[in-house]
Amino acid sequence: MTRRNGSGWFKWLLLLVLLAGAAYGGWWYWTKPNEKPPEYRTAIVTRGELTQAVTASGQLNPVLNVQVGSQISGNIQNLYVDFNSSVTQGQVVAELDPATYRANVNQADGELANAKAALELAQIEAKRARELAGEKLLPLSDLDQAVAELHKAEAQVKIRESLLERARVDLSRCTIYAPTNGIVISRNVDVGQTVAASFSAPILFVIANDLRRMQIDAMVSEADIGGVEVDQPVTFTVDAFPGRNFQGKVIQIRNSPATNQNVVTYDTVVSVENRDMKLKPGMTANVSIISAEREDVLKIPIAALRFRPADAPIEGRGATARRPRGEGTGNPVGRSMSGGSDATRRPRAERTPTRTVYVLSSTNAIEGAMAPKPEPKQVRLGISDGIFTEVLEGLNEGEIVVTGSSATMDASAVGRQQPASPFGGGGIRRF
Repeated sequence: MTRRNGSGWFKWLLLLVLLAGAAYGGWWYWTKPNEKPPEYRTAIVTRGELTQAVTASGQLNPVLNVQVGSQISGNIQNLYVDFNSSVTQGQVVAELDPATYRANVNQADGELANAKAALELAQIEAKRARELAGEKLLPLSDLDQAVAELHKAEAQVKIRESLLERARVDLSRCTIYAPTNGIVISRNVDVGQTVAASFSAPILFVIANDLRRMQIDAMVSEADIGGVEVDQPVTFTVDAFPGRNFQGKVIQIRNSPATNQNVVTYDTVVSVENRDMKLKPGMTANVSIISAEREDVLKIPIAALRFRPADAPIEGRGATARRPRGEGTGNPVGRSMSGGSDATRRPRAERTPTRTVYVLSSTNAIEGAMAPKPEPKQVRLGISDGIFTEVLEGLNEGEIVVTGSSATMDASAVGRQQPASPFGGGGIRRF
């Protein structure tokens, strides 16, 4: 009986030891450090073309839009053109009911005739008064009265002539003519409709002078307008032809700011050739104003400028840690020792910011592990298209740059990432 009890305690003790070992093994498995080296995403430094552009949107409009209105009120009696009708200068496009204005002409004509008859009578009476006054048979005051009546009659004739001429002009305005050659792109009235021209001329038609030449009124933000100049080439697309790029040229930058939702924009006029008549007035154009182009240049992905290893020192903090010149600041080229900005002494096109990228090679392997360790390199950058950035110096074709890592970065490492723009944020938008 005693031997059986001893065997049972031994089994329970063995079970507890096994459970404790399993618990320790699980704890060790879940808490042991991850010794797997990080895996890097890389890209090869290549050569190619780069295009830097300012993007904006705007509306396509004819170069010359002529609004045809009516200076008088009345009912539309006839319409001779419709949408898309081609018209020539002087062509009749509409007529208003002339009955009222014809009656006004007749009335003014009759009043003029009456004034002329009164003038004839005043002339006769003035002549008779002069003769009687010469024979001392009429007082001079009566002569003066007769002469005054003659002058009043002459003035009345001029007034009635002017009223008749005004009535005839109003009658002529019942017929509306095309002021220029073009095509009707808008008709705002129908036959029988009454137009009222009490305070302003109602618009009956809109005539586009020539749809083979159009323009885009692109609204460029104040942050981008510094990179836009007259005669720069432009490419744009419209939703009607998503796979086609149309061409244009900047012809004017208007110095009239417009503010929309606290964003200041400037109207940049782009001249467009529309020989095949595919573009229609009112289409929304997505514009890219090309500010710089490069051929056969070294380029790297912008992601390479954002990458920072988790153990990289924080640049620009403390006395010993210095930020590379122009890196991660609003000033692309940094500041001089005297506190003045180098940008004030160098043209915009000459500013070449310096940034840090990380490169992999076969000579920088970590001891005890075959995973390479990125090496920092200082590079000078040129233009960017939003995806790739031009490298002026610091790298060679075929080198491998790091664009990302599988290693988890803490909050401080994330804060060390550089902005996407090689100029440190702001400025020209790129596509």
